[in-house]
Amino acid sequence: MLFNAVIVAVVAAVASVHSAPAAADTNYGDATYYYPNGGYGACGAPLQNTDFIVALSADQYAGGANCWRHIGVNYQGQWVDATIGDLCPGCSSGSIDLSPSAFQQLASLDAVRIQVSWDFE
Repeated sequence: MLFNAVIVAVVAAVASVHSAPAAADTNYGDATYYYPNGGYGACGAPLQNTDFIVALSADQYAGGANCWRHIGVNYQGQWVDATIGDLCPGCSSGSIDLSPSAFQQLASLDAVRIQVSWDFE
């Protein structure tokens, strides 16, 4: 009986190690744009307007824990990969601030504010 219990425990442990990873959590919010102009972002490196950069809300920036990670941003069938390089203190959770180059991959700068979905990559 003890032998069977050990086998069941081992099989359960192996199954949990090989199970598929959980689906990524999709975030939803507003996307706006800002001009880094070569200034240093909160992640500590200079950022250019031509870089595909994103600034996250304070809770998602997580004290810098997400610096240099990539996110995929979706808007009306358009997609852009942006690198986290800055903090957006005025953004609510799920909302992001993109560099002009990244924003223009999704919409014209004339749009100013768009509703997007995004995921950590």
